[in-house]
Amino acid sequence: MQVPSEQEPATKLAARSRTTDARLSLPFVIRISLGITIASCTGMILGAAHGSQAAGFRFRAENAHRLPTTQTGWYLYHKSKNYHRMLGGVKDGIKMAGRLSGWTFLFVGMEEAIDRARLALTRMRKGDEAALYVSKDLFSTSLAGLGTAGAFSAWHRFPVPTAARLARLGLKAGLAYGILQDLTSLLRGRRLGYVEFVKRRAFGHEDSSESLSDTAG
Repeated sequence: MQVPSEQEPATKLAARSRTTDARLSLPFVIRISLGITIASCTGMILGAAHGSQAAGFRFRAENAHRLPTTQTGWYLYHKSKNYHRMLGGVKDGIKMAGRLSGWTFLFVGMEEAIDRARLALTRMRKGDEAALYVSKDLFSTSLAGLGTAGAFSAWHRFPVPTAARLARLGLKAGLAYGILQDLTSLLRGRRLGYVEFVKRRAFGHEDSSESLSDTAG
């Protein structure tokens, strides 16, 4: 009979702490995999709908001068049109899924990179305790949205006015998603750096290692 190890509770506590400190209480690998999956499914649905409709219109335009005149001809006409619509939907769906999943990968990866950079800077300035909850908040998400919009504009070589509008849109989208993540984090008991800052400034609230340990546990 195997005797339980005394290190098991500490290991479970450390794993739980890492999960609690993560965004949406999900590790980065799971979070980016989930984001890519959702983006791929969304892109497949939207691309298939658009591609199917466009292929149907294109088929009608290409065959407008040679419409069938018999019942059998109309049957074959509609059968061919449905085939072209299905093929066009699959092609555009795969393309859109690839594009959305790629940009989602860039956004989530950039968000994680900014989190880690802020984590390293906070550790150098304030120590490990503050770094646990300062780096992962809406500011990183907003910067990731802005950076992704900039990369998208550069990839498509948009003019400056279009790139500026897209940058504002990316910043707003990143901010909205960051607020949603922070609200979820607060509901799950994770501390946020700017919330702790407001508490200290407004209410004279002081951080303590004991409260941090309670939150992590």
